[in-house]
Amino acid sequence: MQKEIPYKIYLEETELPKQWLNLRAFMPHKPAPLLHPQTLRPITKTELSEVFCEELAKQELDDTTPYIDIPDEVRNFYKMYRPAPLIRAYFLEKELDTPAKIYYKFEGNNTSGSHKLNSAIAQAYYAKAQGLSGVTTETGAGQWGTALSMACSYFGLDCKVFMVKCSYEQKPFRREVMRTYGATVTPSPSQTTKIGREILARFPNTSGSLGCAISEAVEASMQSESYRYALGSVLNQVLLHQSIIGLEAKTALDKYSVKPDVIIGCAGGGSNLGGLIAPFMAEQLQGKAKYRFIAVEPASCPTLTRGKYAYDYCDTGKICPLSKMYTLGSGFIPSASHAGGLRYHGMTSTLSELYHQGLMEARAVTQTSVFSAAEQFARVEGTLPAPESAHAIRVAIDEALKCKQTGEEKTILFGLTGTGYFDMMSYEKFHDGKMTDYIPSDEEIANGLAGLPTL
Repeated sequence: MQKEIPYKIYLEETELPKQWLNLRAFMPHKPAPLLHPQTLRPITKTELSEVFCEELAKQELDDTTPYIDIPDEVRNFYKMYRPAPLIRAYFLEKELDTPAKIYYKFEGNNTSGSHKLNSAIAQAYYAKAQGLSGVTTETGAGQWGTALSMACSYFGLDCKVFMVKCSYEQKPFRREVMRTYGATVTPSPSQTTKIGREILARFPNTSGSLGCAISEAVEASMQSESYRYALGSVLNQVLLHQSIIGLEAKTALDKYSVKPDVIIGCAGGGSNLGGLIAPFMAEQLQGKAKYRFIAVEPASCPTLTRGKYAYDYCDTGKICPLSKMYTLGSGFIPSASHAGGLRYHGMTSTLSELYHQGLMEARAVTQTSVFSAAEQFARVEGTLPAPESAHAIRVAIDEALKCKQTGEEKTILFGLTGTGYFDMMSYEKFHDGKMTDYIPSDEEIANGLAGLPTL
């Protein structure tokens, strides 16, 4: 007989994972290698270490080690806010009158308000261990910049953040949290870097993009030997650190003999979705189980659903390595949507390869439908979700309503990766009827893809 499942499932501190899961090690067909931006040859650890910390460069290129130990100092930091709860959405199920069972992994129970701290503290740890003075980074919605600011403060490191201009203006309080933790925050594109000045000269009224901010942060890091660049998504090392989300979720579900049928996550660069699905996808790749995985992206930046699977630059300035991924082109600048964390032109190579193999689905949704789902969720579940996470909520509700129509009792798991308390200007626009849905034209997509490198 199955145990009665509580509203919140908490693991014991002793059940906190001791190792991260490297999903690439379980993939028979590996993601294509990163290419050096000048030589266009597979990048080496030595070359990558010029941009990233040495240990992180090693993790980035490792596609054979299935599990990697979490350093004790990182694991002890995790104990401040982990294990994070897995929640059975009983109230949402009742509201929808669905036979589906809905669970969500909640990652917003820390000051950064999101899952980003899981990788930020690891990257700051390795920077400190290498003897660096500080790191540079970019941030879209602000969660990553906030998380890295916190992590750097903990280890006594300097933190320089380039924040996408539209988010810098839309989310001033997120910016101030970063400054509270000692970070310097610059709207991107800016006049402080050569690449920023070039972008502003070409597009003087641009709202910015993650690709622009990445270029600026990398350029800034390369001006000093004692700094390295840190990225909050897209990279394989970040998916590695975020696997703690899925590992905890699976342990909690296994305790109650629950197996999800559908696993859903929002998808920008891929860190949250990749972390959530990691142990489940590894199980499926080994032939031990079968799941449906759904990546949810904004219709304004439809990387998987309308992009091309090809090698592309990871940044607008074309100074970062090339990655084979689903992309809209490094020069594509999405509209200033309110889900700033999902405004990236490409998708991590790991998830891109899985999607290309047909092991994942993708769905693009409009932002008004996303905020409608966010409001419905907040009213019945009591947590105000970030716009990014609300993309997963939108599709989780849609899947639950399908179960209502068919009578199927499917189990749905989604990631609630952050809270929306710094996103109230976005909620205000939604409530005032001023929010619109922008969907790029085929011509805009074609123009972005026209800039793909010829290899």
